[in-house]
Amino acid sequence: MGSHTDGDRRALLGWSLYDFANSSFTTLIVTFVYSSYFTRAIATDSVSGTMYWSRAVAISSICVALLSPTLGAIADRCGGRRAFLLGTTALCVVATTGLFFPTQGQILTALIWFVIANVAFELGSVFYNAFLPHLVSIDRVGRLSGIGWAVGYLGGLLCMAIAMFGFISTDTPWFGFATDGEHVRAVNLLVATWFAVFSVPFFLWVKEPQSAQTSAASWSVAADAFRKLADTIGHIRRYRQIARLLVARLLYNDGMVTVFTFGGIYVTGTLGFTFDELMIFGLTLNIAAGIGAFLFGFFDDRYGGKRTIEVSVIGLIAASGGAVLTQDRSLFWAAAIVIGLLSGPVQAASRSLMARFVPESKESEFFGLYAFSGKATAFVGPLLLGILTDLFDSQQAGMSVVVMLLLAGALVLRGIDETEGIRAAGRG
Repeated sequence: MGSHTDGDRRALLGWSLYDFANSSFTTLIVTFVYSSYFTRAIATDSVSGTMYWSRAVAISSICVALLSPTLGAIADRCGGRRAFLLGTTALCVVATTGLFFPTQGQILTALIWFVIANVAFELGSVFYNAFLPHLVSIDRVGRLSGIGWAVGYLGGLLCMAIAMFGFISTDTPWFGFATDGEHVRAVNLLVATWFAVFSVPFFLWVKEPQSAQTSAASWSVAADAFRKLADTIGHIRRYRQIARLLVARLLYNDGMVTVFTFGGIYVTGTLGFTFDELMIFGLTLNIAAGIGAFLFGFFDDRYGGKRTIEVSVIGLIAASGGAVLTQDRSLFWAAAIVIGLLSGPVQAASRSLMARFVPESKESEFFGLYAFSGKATAFVGPLLLGILTDLFDSQQAGMSVVVMLLLAGALVLRGIDETEGIRAAGRG
């Protein structure tokens, strides 16, 4: 099924450690620390900060949607998945380092660095995910995807703990950083270092798949890859189950992106969480998400990716609705823990289901489309949130879009036939 066997433990460890490495970015930069710091310390106020941040997320999503399918097809054509992943990883690390420097009022500079880092991070996921079908047999892909997400949440958890006790919740931050905001911005340096160090095992131990083509990168290769991508899209009926999955994910992922991107902003702005409380909130959600991703990985291999996603999304609808409607902190915490438990399985099972559906030698191309489905309209949720927040002067009103997007995704998901999708890919 590829260049690795189920017994290649170093390759499996290296692949999982990349999740461990890059989850620090989504946990600390996108969701909990830097996004909240931007709205409270760099922007003028939390409402305008939320609006600016939502637009930066929207721009990032549009860039990823435009670039990921073509770059994925090129990577398949020239056998350059590792090289593309190395490039995007390095760019994300450099841009994350750049986030340390903007201070109060330097809104544009901060957002430019964030957009570059976020786009590089998301494009890297295209090439990283494309290795999944080559690492294990189809009956274990759900478990590996779940373990990857669980290890990723563990990485985010440990990095957040270091950020909390070493930089944020202390009177004497490590390395002598000042407590006037510099100690919070130093978290960007921690994330950049964490990402760089723990991604190294992937590049040492995970090989380029044997099925990947090896044409030298050139304009003709890029043009050929684009033609093949256009042909795939033009004949999407061959892959009807993939098309349905992409549409469903386009919707429910948009809702989840909104939760992840604005969760930290919401709890600080609406519920009045301090940075210390925000850190505890983030640690708790990461623990819950890691447990959920790990346990549901076994559920996925036994009952299928579709059923795993359905159960999780329905639970997320109920929990998200409860979190938005309540002002009671105890009820909010209960709903938030459920969101954490179920968000990991949705992401892990979506990835494993896609891995079962993609034809061999087209992994990066289809995971490029997978990224496209996650980003093509991902700006809609954050954009609507920003508009509603500004219109009603209420972050609570803005977060109401989450429930609608999750519900729409669940309805489309019901039409997927997992058995047919596996058969069409020639993996059954």
